[in-house]
Amino acid sequence: MVLDSLGKSLRAVLQKIARGSAVDDALLAEVVRDIQRALLQADVNVELTLQLTERVKRRAKEEKPPAGSSLRDFLIRIIYEEIRGILGKDRTFEFRPRRILLAGLFGQGKTTTAGKLARQFQKKGVRVGLIAADVHRPAAIDQLEQLARKVGCEFYANRSERRADAVVRDGLAAFPPHFAILVDTAGRSAIDAELITELKTIHGVLHPDETILVLDAAMGQSAGRSAKAFQEAVGLTGVIITKLDGSAKGGGALSAVAASGAPILFVGTGEHLDELERFDPTRFVSRLLGMGDLQTLLERFEDLRGKEEAQKASEHLMSGRFTLRDLRTQLNSLGQMGSFSKLLSFFPGLGSGKIDESKLNETQTQLKRYRTMLDSMTPGELDDATIIKSERAHRIARGSGHKPPEVRALLKYYETTKKAAHGIASNRRIRRQLERQMTQGGASPPP
Repeated sequence: MVLDSLGKSLRAVLQKIARGSAVDDALLAEVVRDIQRALLQADVNVELTLQLTERVKRRAKEEKPPAGSSLRDFLIRIIYEEIRGILGKDRTFEFRPRRILLAGLFGQGKTTTAGKLARQFQKKGVRVGLIAADVHRPAAIDQLEQLARKVGCEFYANRSERRADAVVRDGLAAFPPHFAILVDTAGRSAIDAELITELKTIHGVLHPDETILVLDAAMGQSAGRSAKAFQEAVGLTGVIITKLDGSAKGGGALSAVAASGAPILFVGTGEHLDELERFDPTRFVSRLLGMGDLQTLLERFEDLRGKEEAQKASEHLMSGRFTLRDLRTQLNSLGQMGSFSKLLSFFPGLGSGKIDESKLNETQTQLKRYRTMLDSMTPGELDDATIIKSERAHRIARGSGHKPPEVRALLKYYETTKKAAHGIASNRRIRRQLERQMTQGGASPPP
């Protein structure tokens, strides 16, 4: 999970409140110190941290808990509300045909973010056109073209043109009006007059519906200064924070950008094209404090490709007609949703603090091996596992880069899964039969 260290520290604070014999001045002082330490270690601004903890202390002493709420629950609610308050306002982002300008300094992740954002539009059924307006770095154009191919969207570049505004003007003419158009611009090592002039020129040609600043979470508190500078130059409608998964300074970047007044729209949580999450401060703090985020989990389920195949595989599993092909579909669907540790962070009370991370990683690695072995099978083998004998197992092992015992382990896993599901399905059928019999006899079904 993003900002995992901060999350662990804050969850420890909540546990201390829950275990305390009473919510008194001594406990409150201890809780305030722990929150300050956690926020400062996450690079949140000192002044902002002190203001937050002062509000927590004042509200805990002056405000009365609502009827039916304990002091412990009320203190936890205050902490939740105050941390939520430093992350800025939520802002809805619309996935419809529109023009989007991506700006930022060099190395912040603009080009990768353009690909991720294009993927999000495509998932919503909106056609996308990517325009490579970084006329200073040929490598950036090549990278954007590769991303366009991966996403499956349209791409425009003119490698011989040195004027970014001309590239954008021609790119706009190349795409129909029902496309969402994303423009990737050049960066600099620092904000200078040349960068600002070029951005303003592009802005005048594009007339964007969204002007989005892309910032690396590792910038920490200096992200706020960048956001303010770009805000004054071209007027931002939002910010995307990248590389939040691996940055100890993520708390500083999030709080600093929010303080600048530019709404945070998305956060990048990994290198994969699907690892771009809409930033909802309320959901974010819920996950941070171990309260879960089931809504985001449900949205990930909805975004899965091949939903019909996954549904069919689930039906086969419960009916006893489960094949290796169905198992491959289920494992692919699970893989699309990200790492186990990320998935568990969406559930209340779970996450890396509750379950051994090494065991999670070991399980995920094993399932990846299974997927590669399943990809090496023939259609006949996927539909009928009984034909996989010694010779076929050796061929599958060679084709997937594994050993025959690992193929046999996969087949054992498949049989175990199939039997377990068959038992559940049988129990359901028996229960339904009993319910029908009891209903026909005028009695109630068994509990």
